[in-house]
Amino acid sequence: MFLLVGLGNPGSKYADNRHNIGFKAILEIQDRFNFSAFSSKYQGQYTSGIIAGHKVHLLMPQTYMNKSGHSVAELARFYRIEPENIIVFHDELDIDPLKVKMKIGGGEGGHNGLKSISSCIGSKNYQRIRLGVGHPGNKNEVANYVLKDFPKDQAEKYEDILYYISKTVPTLLNDGISKASNELALLLK
Repeated sequence: MFLLVGLGNPGSKYADNRHNIGFKAILEIQDRFNFSAFSSKYQGQYTSGIIAGHKVHLLMPQTYMNKSGHSVAELARFYRIEPENIIVFHDELDIDPLKVKMKIGGGEGGHNGLKSISSCIGSKNYQRIRLGVGHPGNKNEVANYVLKDFPKDQAEKYEDILYYISKTVPTLLNDGISKASNELALLLK
């Protein structure tokens, strides 16, 4: 059993922000695998289904970014999902725009959503799909930067990237992050 979490902030004013790319990834996965509509549950928008023979829960916490862990922990406890089977899709300042990196565990790099998840589930040993949004160049501008929409030309390219990410989910679940990362790299060439 797996829990796929997209990080973002609730509400239409945030929908296209850089910080909400995790929500967009989950919506793409929901669409690709024909999951039912989301319902309000576990302090988030929630649905579940089957991907490649695995029971998969999709979650978009509605607690705002810095409290995302409360939603994730509630669902993970209810279904007894181990941190190793939690996969978090999130924006990443330290990766160039339109680039994607995958990893297991590690630090949070100042990302408040990741800090909250690590704190609430008591582990950093979950999988991360890091969607590069770039850095504004000045740490004092980070909050405003991530709460702004992508430029139009980038927004269209992210749609393609999210499409290819959703195609790699079966590999991610069956074969792990290394093979999924290699598959994605080939798809994005």
